[in-house]
Amino acid sequence: MKKLGPILVVDDNRSVLSALQLLLKPVFSRIVTLPSPVTLPSALRQEPWQVLLLDMNFGAGVNNGGEGLYWLREVKRLCPALPVVLFTAYADIGLAVRGIKEGAADFVVKPWDNQKLIDTLTSAAGSVRKTSQSSRSPAMYWGGSQAMQELRRLAEKVAPTDANILITGENGTGKEMLARELHALSGRREREMVTVDMGALTPSLFESELFGHVKGAFTDAHADRPGKFEAAGHSTLFLDEIGNLPYALQAKLLTALQRRSIVRVGSNTPTPVDIRLICATNRDLPQMVRQGEFREDLLYRINTIHLEIPPLRKRPEDIVPLARLFVSRFGRQYGRPEATLSAAAEEKLRQHPWKGNIRELEHAIEKAVIISDGSELTPQVFQLQSPLPTAETVPPATTLEEMEIQMIRRTLDTCAGNLSAVAARLGISRQTLYNKMKKYGL
Repeated sequence: MKKLGPILVVDDNRSVLSALQLLLKPVFSRIVTLPSPVTLPSALRQEPWQVLLLDMNFGAGVNNGGEGLYWLREVKRLCPALPVVLFTAYADIGLAVRGIKEGAADFVVKPWDNQKLIDTLTSAAGSVRKTSQSSRSPAMYWGGSQAMQELRRLAEKVAPTDANILITGENGTGKEMLARELHALSGRREREMVTVDMGALTPSLFESELFGHVKGAFTDAHADRPGKFEAAGHSTLFLDEIGNLPYALQAKLLTALQRRSIVRVGSNTPTPVDIRLICATNRDLPQMVRQGEFREDLLYRINTIHLEIPPLRKRPEDIVPLARLFVSRFGRQYGRPEATLSAAAEEKLRQHPWKGNIRELEHAIEKAVIISDGSELTPQVFQLQSPLPTAETVPPATTLEEMEIQMIRRTLDTCAGNLSAVAARLGISRQTLYNKMKKYGL
């Protein structure tokens, strides 16, 4: 039988914890026990737990289940997708119903029946696994670095509000994942977040995609169609790569945000919209404002709260814990035996500059898990690419052709390979870009 992922158990009875360690060992890949819920928020950050078994009473002589309900609310606030099974010595059906209404997956009464407890936990863990595979992204991993913990505190403070948020950071740092975490912690989490890749929108489709259109507005408009603003009603609208939006279209976006309404293409009737806006970019928007490439008034509008994700190389203490998470995830995904990283492999990962950040680390671990033959991942299975040359290491171009090659390469890197965005930044058509890339072998 293939083991499930890690389980977290919180109970103030150490004998119970010891018994559960033995009982659950054949079922879960890792069992972590806490004798007190005080450290529960910190523990939730350490791993992508499959299920939490939470006792309902911790105060000596206090047996009303209030402690368990309080910590249940805290868990659902911090990790909305984590299934929680409540554990109590008192068969109070009313309390059980109340706990389930507040988000618990199920309820187990002490003294427990071993098989029933296992069935309850595996059922809860299985339900969240199916949900995550079908519609959810992996939970945000905050890590233990001071910079990420400060970012977490700020994110948790602003998430419940409707303030517009701008997320910045290098490619691969997890900007979209942070946006999803903010949405999950908001009052709009019951509705799905709507995402738009601004770099992939062509000018001709911008208004139709964001604002929608009415039947007959243009040749292929055979029916009324709502845009992303309306689709995100009472939810979150995430505009990724906002820095790639052409200057001429920025005024139209600003108008919609200021008026809190949109007008479908082909219509004259404004439609009110209720959205929470989150934007993200890897570009320096204040610098773009100074260069006349981004509207200052739009920047103020989207930048009520600014969250900067630090690159992985500036928080090296998070590299190995992240790698272990990916090893566990891809081991389950590809049906491989539970694997570990050798000390030498961990050191190799720490020393790599990770210019592609978490995305690069994730891809490196996936490859290693696939090609590894043993249960221990050694340095030899990590096919790490040499870092791309920086401006300081690239020799100066001596011909116009060399200058063009370097410019295209830098823009491809800056835009993460988004060819529409690359063409827009270079001021050429996509076809011209394709021709040049083919000519230079890029």
